[in-house]
Amino acid sequence: MQAKLKFVLVAGLLSAACAPAVFAADGVMEQSAKASWRHDIAQIATPAEGCFQATYPSVVWEPTACHQLAPRAHTVPRRIVFGQEQTTGNGNDYTLNTTSLITKAVGSFPTYSGVTSEKGVNVPFGGEESDGIVGPNEYTLQMNTSFNNTTAACKGHSGCVVWQQFIYATDYEVEGKGAVFMQDWLIGYGSSRCPSGFGSDGEGDCYKNSAATSIADISPLDLGSVTLTGTAATGGNDTTVVTYDGTAYSTSQKDSTLDIASVWNQVEYNIVGDAGGSQAAFNTSGVSIKVNIAATDGSTTAPTCEANTGSTGETNNLTLGSCTASGGSTPSVSFTESD
Repeated sequence: MQAKLKFVLVAGLLSAACAPAVFAADGVMEQSAKASWRHDIAQIATPAEGCFQATYPSVVWEPTACHQLAPRAHTVPRRIVFGQEQTTGNGNDYTLNTTSLITKAVGSFPTYSGVTSEKGVNVPFGGEESDGIVGPNEYTLQMNTSFNNTTAACKGHSGCVVWQQFIYATDYEVEGKGAVFMQDWLIGYGSSRCPSGFGSDGEGDCYKNSAATSIADISPLDLGSVTLTGTAATGGNDTTVVTYDGTAYSTSQKDSTLDIASVWNQVEYNIVGDAGGSQAAFNTSGVSIKVNIAATDGSTTAPTCEANTGSTGETNNLTLGSCTASGGSTPSVSFTESD
């Protein structure tokens, strides 16, 4: 009886000792499964124009409420200020460039370490102070095309070029709520009245926001597990998808809004200030971020990584490192930024 009791006690102790390891293994498997799911859901097209959400482990997009954002200029094209500190952004950024048309691009941060705080701050911009959404944990994730190409959306206006941004922004209109959307620009449209649905910035440019999907603000400490995907389809829809933990959020608009699919061959992706030329300021030491941009362009050829070709007017306070390009099934560029 004593021997049997001793065996039971030992077996119980062993079981208790093994339990944390089992739970830890389950946790690792769960995180791995979620990572695979986040990759997979971003590859699945939303069923229509509008706003959608998907929750792990489902790979079905479910309709969700769309929100119309106030017609404010979220971000402005870069304005080079000679002699300014060369922080990342406002033109001082790497872009992925291809000779083929891009149908999809994915932005991520494979390395994201040393971030203990971030806040949005206004900085000197174009000879005046920037005018962004500022304060702790205010930033945007921006995936931007170039503004070097004209399309049918310019309606023949001389000097007009299109510029499209796929965006996640914190506290965009409601405190605690971020927004997933696109911002569309007709730069150099001229003094003529902007097309229906577009507002004017008073400088000859027209802009508008797509409908937005709401998402709870994501802490800037957690961006290592966030991806932003932008897609463009001729005759179909353009879509922004943000995946985080076990949820994916998307919004779509007709590609004919800017006809960007007919000219898209350059991608900028980064974390920068939240509107108006502002800056995302990280803690001042120890931050190391690797930015990865992968593009689908029907080719396995390595793209080029070009410096000083970014288009956003916002910045962060990090210094760019080196950039490398890779070919294969998902051509990509990767670069570092740190303080």
